[in-house]
Amino acid sequence: MTERAAFDKIELYLVRVFHTVITERSISRAAMRLQTTQPTVSVQLKRLRALTGDALLVRAGHEMVPTPAALALMAPAADILRSAQLMFGAQSRGLDFDPATSKLTFRVAASDWLDPLVLPELVGRIKSQAPGVSLEILPLTGDYDYRARLAHADVDLVLGNWLKPPEELHIGQLFSDEAVCLVAADHSAVRNPRWWTAERYLESEHVAPMPLHAGARGIIDDHLAAEGLARNVSVRTPHFALAPMMVARSRLVLTTGRQFCSRWVDTLPVRIVRSPIRFPTLNYYQLWHELSHHSSAGRWLREQVRDVARTLARTR
Repeated sequence: MTERAAFDKIELYLVRVFHTVITERSISRAAMRLQTTQPTVSVQLKRLRALTGDALLVRAGHEMVPTPAALALMAPAADILRSAQLMFGAQSRGLDFDPATSKLTFRVAASDWLDPLVLPELVGRIKSQAPGVSLEILPLTGDYDYRARLAHADVDLVLGNWLKPPEELHIGQLFSDEAVCLVAADHSAVRNPRWWTAERYLESEHVAPMPLHAGARGIIDDHLAAEGLARNVSVRTPHFALAPMMVARSRLVLTTGRQFCSRWVDTLPVRIVRSPIRFPTLNYYQLWHELSHHSSAGRWLREQVRDVARTLARTR
């Protein structure tokens, strides 16, 4: 087959199948993302293997892993999809978006130290206004490269808090919050506020989230380091929503936003106390890429997130 003949057999959808299969490293998960069947994806993968002359995805133990050739092709594939998005965005991603009839799938990556009601309220709001829309909520963890995922159109929106959000992304501030401490109801800081000094705060055992990338410390520890201070973090957890339950059963201290903490005081034996060290305001944002900036579907999604955040901020 000549190079020209091979090129003429490549369709944009085939590039999308390739990018999705290699990203997911699973034919079944790729089929779910593409809203098609596993046999259909298998047929397309067979075509891709014939066109590239490479296996692309191979089994290694119980997992499927991309070949070196497949990994080398990912960047060109992402470039093609980004260019197509800019050319045909109105048809492919909803510049003419109608929530009442749309069948789009939105992908949102979020940290779980948001207000615990943000995501449930967002899901309820979206499903009431756009019943045919699907929503995939992805965990914003240390091994999730959200900047690359946004740039590759693998995710539509990222929700979380940053001291300085990445400058290459579009930024929408959702709400600001005061940093406070959550402790067990019988903690000494509750019984005797005067006992709760900066020195005792630093000496106490703390629970904190896992960093979002290697070497990161987080807003609280970054601020302490800038002041020449360090606290005793004895528990690091990727499951931040479980931290209040850990606090309730221990002497651990959780330092985070008042809005997050306030959702737990009526359901757990925990109390909010002031922080004896002044921390910067915690700012929560939604981030999105230029790829979806002009899409009416993306704009609609961002408006739902903004309105949910504003409503919850008023009722806290």
